[in-house]
Amino acid sequence: MSDNSNILGSEASPILLVPYMWIGDFVRCHSVIKLLRARYPGRPIDVLTTTLCAPLLDYMPGVRKGIVIDLPRKRLALSQHQALAARLAAENYGTVLVMPRTWKSALAPMLAGIPERIGFAGEFRFGLLNDIRFGEKKLPRMIDRCGALALPRGAALPAEWPKPELNVPVHQAEEWRAARGLPADGRPVVALAPGAVGASKRWPVAYFAELARDLTAQGRAVWVLGSPAESPLAAEIIAAAGPSSRDLTSPDLRNAILALKCASACVSNDSGLVHVAAAIGTPTIGIFGPTSPWHWAPLNPLAAVIETLTDVPCRPCHKPTCRFVHHHCMIDIPAAQVLPAVQRAAPRS
Repeated sequence: MSDNSNILGSEASPILLVPYMWIGDFVRCHSVIKLLRARYPGRPIDVLTTTLCAPLLDYMPGVRKGIVIDLPRKRLALSQHQALAARLAAENYGTVLVMPRTWKSALAPMLAGIPERIGFAGEFRFGLLNDIRFGEKKLPRMIDRCGALALPRGAALPAEWPKPELNVPVHQAEEWRAARGLPADGRPVVALAPGAVGASKRWPVAYFAELARDLTAQGRAVWVLGSPAESPLAAEIIAAAGPSSRDLTSPDLRNAILALKCASACVSNDSGLVHVAAAIGTPTIGIFGPTSPWHWAPLNPLAAVIETLTDVPCRPCHKPTCRFVHHHCMIDIPAAQVLPAVQRAAPRS
């Protein structure tokens, strides 16, 4: 699959990937890295990243390094883009793939003078990009849009995309577990990820608490994962589940990565951690309310996809909050519907 279609005609110049910086989309873009690695086996691949997402790169095969920068989301910050451009120019990149469709996401690569700058037209990015692709809105899924940029112009999409991988060394996970005093006593560990971007994608915390109580009563341990924003949710879950549960929410994503490597199973909303868990290979139960699993679930197989069994005609809506307030797409999924899937994924010995 290797070719010389890049305008440099060089098989050695590094490639830069500018992915989406949401955790789930960042993981999804590992499929793009695999495509580039197959197409250009001799070219190093670097990834632009935020501080939040940077730990993921340590476990992604095929990545040389991350370029870490935290640019503001709601203002241009031209001086920071110029500083980033200087860093990129020093790396002598031959090609950059710009996944986000925003104008400013393509600014630093242009200022850096990267010769081949590939992306969709997006926010009228003529001049910023010089290999502009069209038809983005006709591609139904995020992976289709991201993956298409790693293919030659006009190439047909593959029937199946490469699946993301996060290869976490077992010894790192074991050392992390020991350092935090988390017993390795043979009990199955179920990681719960109750957070999500947008209230509509969050299964009610009371349901997570009920599930956690049932799991610990059956001899399983429960770890609650997420950012500090999920700490209040974790407190409610821990209060219900008792001493066999732990609040592991943290500002450092690496803690969640290592916890998920240790876990026997994970239960997650449609959030970044469902992608992390699935890419690690942890048996993962994904709860989908307003969002369509076909559009947004990980490419990696899930142990179970949980959706309401009642007829909710307004779903999927992909809205951050329920337009009709009732939120039946989530509240009509009882803990009793999720429990059997967890029992299968994390059986007691």
